[in-house]
Amino acid sequence: MIKLGVIADDFTGATDIASFMVSAGWKVVLFNGVPNRAFAAGDTDAIVIALKSRSIPVNEAVEMSLTASAWLKTQGCQRQFFKYCSTFDSTPQGNIGPVTDALMKFLHAPVTLVCPAVPDNGRTLFNGHLFVKGALLNESGMEHHPVTPMKHASVKKLMEAQSSGLCGNITLDMVKNHAEKLGSEIEKQVANKAKYLIFDILDNQDLLTVAHATADFPLVTGAAGLGYAIAALDKLSVSAPKATLNIESKGAAVVLSGSCSAMTNQQVDFYQQRASSLALDVEKIIHEPSYLETVTAWVKSRSHEYPAPMVYATQPPQIIELIQKHYGAEFVSEKIEVFFASLARSLASEGFNKFIVAGGETSGAVTQGLNIDGMIIGEPVAPGVPWTQVLDKQQWVILKSGNFGQPDFFLKAQEQYDE
Repeated sequence: MIKLGVIADDFTGATDIASFMVSAGWKVVLFNGVPNRAFAAGDTDAIVIALKSRSIPVNEAVEMSLTASAWLKTQGCQRQFFKYCSTFDSTPQGNIGPVTDALMKFLHAPVTLVCPAVPDNGRTLFNGHLFVKGALLNESGMEHHPVTPMKHASVKKLMEAQSSGLCGNITLDMVKNHAEKLGSEIEKQVANKAKYLIFDILDNQDLLTVAHATADFPLVTGAAGLGYAIAALDKLSVSAPKATLNIESKGAAVVLSGSCSAMTNQQVDFYQQRASSLALDVEKIIHEPSYLETVTAWVKSRSHEYPAPMVYATQPPQIIELIQKHYGAEFVSEKIEVFFASLARSLASEGFNKFIVAGGETSGAVTQGLNIDGMIIGEPVAPGVPWTQVLDKQQWVILKSGNFGQPDFFLKAQEQYDE
């Protein structure tokens, strides 16, 4: 029986939560988009559906998410999880709030959990405020995000600005010292018209406490840490073996980075000192159709190298702002995504079978370019970032959220190849 159905608002978020659940012992299958057929679940514990709904128009995100939810219900999955980024990536218009509201109505959920905490990655909640490695969300670098700049750290303020209900906050003292009273506290919050509950969380034990207290919620929302806690509470998880993929060393690998996050900038800086690297020229992407052939040839000529060559559009925020002011943010983002999709497809035809990808939008583009419809989830390279094997292919992909991993991530990922 499928214990949990997950609807993720981007591709890296999907692999993120799938990886966390695998590390807790669950068997997880990830689909790229809503499948157009039934799935023989077998002993699968969770199904994750990766959407590309984070930054699209609200009505499209809602419709896409409801379609995913309905498919999960046809698979016998009544409990569902709406997965978004641990930095609550959204705008005052959405899409987290509107999608949550739509799913609550569809699943008849009178209250839900709003839980972006991932202590393993430094995402914690205190007094209802979201912290990133000790810094308030709006002072963590996320305030400069080109698509979803985060200007506040109060999850209550962020959620209520884009949703139709009120948030209630349950304090750290209650979570840590009065877990036996959480049920009555939830009832009290609901009686006070709270529709979304925010629990203070500092560590994984807090997550387990919150997961246990909300185990009867038909819908929960949040980041990957909650997925781990739900899986870890399951009685089968403690004895389950780790997933292995046996990634082949033969074939060629490439690093593709489109994220502009602070951590990915560090990772690109670290890696380009150790491997062949090519910074994409946005002007040429926009104006020169032959540029794809040029970049493909550059990567192919370095297919024998270890570490693998890197192609990146990652730039400091001030450079991105200048480019976007000239051409428009949406136009530039779309052109870069289309280029990465085409580049991945071109490289696959040249024998590349391992793709290390950084950035949510870039990951979505690469999976589309490679025509990936499903993946088997393996062991993580970093918390929430696993190697995955494309279903029915000798092809392996890492889809990394921009903020995840340490500076040496791209190098560390390549240490898992079989010799």
